Amino acid sequence: VNEVRLVGRVSGDPMSRDLPSGDTVVQLRVVVRRTGTQRAGARTTTLVDTVDVACWGKGVQRRASRLRDGDIVEVTGALRRRFWRSPGGAASRYEVEVTGLDRHRGSTRA
Repeated sequence: VNEVRLVGRVSGDPMSRDLPSGDTVVQLRVVVRRTGTQRAGARTTTLVDTVDVACWGKGVQRRASRLRDGDIVEVTGALRRRFWRSPGGAASRYEVEVTGLDRHRGSTRA
């Protein structure tokens, strides 16, 4: 089952892009803490992952466009791998295709 649920902090403001196909996508990055910590010398560091998310539906695009850097969000969707041609050859990237997006309760901006 390809279901993703992330709760994390928005990193940077969302960006809306108009594609050559005529479609619009709103993209953002969500920073999510990993379970556990890593010990580096005398200090403990919290591990995080930065996840690219893409909003294709009009409803989630509207909600995503209202988000700002530092907002805490809950994202649901599916993991997708996109392929495209770049000047350096074929390229690909994993991202979460969003089906649900909500500002998390108790959200505060950084």
